[in-house]
Amino acid sequence: MASFVLVPGAGGEAWYWHSVVVELRARGHEGVAVALPAGDDGAGWAEYADAIVGAVGEGTGSILVAQSLAGFSAPIACERAPVELLVLLNAMIPLPGETGEAWWTNTGQREAQLEYLAAIGVTPEEARDDRVVYFHDVPGDVLAEAERRGEPEQSWTPMEQAWPLDAWPRTPTRVLAGRDDRLFPAAFQSQVARDRLGLEAETIPGGHLVALSDPRGLVDRLLDDARV
Repeated sequence: MASFVLVPGAGGEAWYWHSVVVELRARGHEGVAVALPAGDDGAGWAEYADAIVGAVGEGTGSILVAQSLAGFSAPIACERAPVELLVLLNAMIPLPGETGEAWWTNTGQREAQLEYLAAIGVTPEEARDDRVVYFHDVPGDVLAEAERRGEPEQSWTPMEQAWPLDAWPRTPTRVLAGRDDRLFPAAFQSQVARDRLGLEAETIPGGHLVALSDPRGLVDRLLDDARV
């Protein structure tokens, strides 16, 4: 049995992982979705890491999966908890001392996104619609539930804080990039992973919210990483 701790991106909602948790448990594995204090202006990277460490607990061999913004907080938790493997899923990869708000410019995200959107025929005007960028491949019933729940709050506090580690943790790390990610295009993710971690990203089916659009396929891939 493998044990997965699943960390959401901006908004910090554990619900993002609900279908992945169900799929993991159906296959005899453990999945714990973390709720982050994203709406709390008093919470920064340290408090996000506290929530992740609490979910990992004192057991050994957990696989930590970090989506999007969680690329900042999950590595901090790896310094404090018994994590066997860190999986970055469409994730931001910070450098020591870099803030979350500086990351976008430093990596050239906007230029890469606009180039990719133009290549697939999506205009900047169309890209102002979250359905176009984030939910384009999410099933209608899941999209309806997400919209019923409303957009979760995300405080700007952590985005103004420098990433506190001196270097990437020694935890083995893998990078998964959604082939159809319209926020962080796969080629962009691959370049960032190569430049910042010296790792090659693996392209998988799905967009930015692949845990909502293809939970079964994502679990297949995560279990491959877990070698179970």
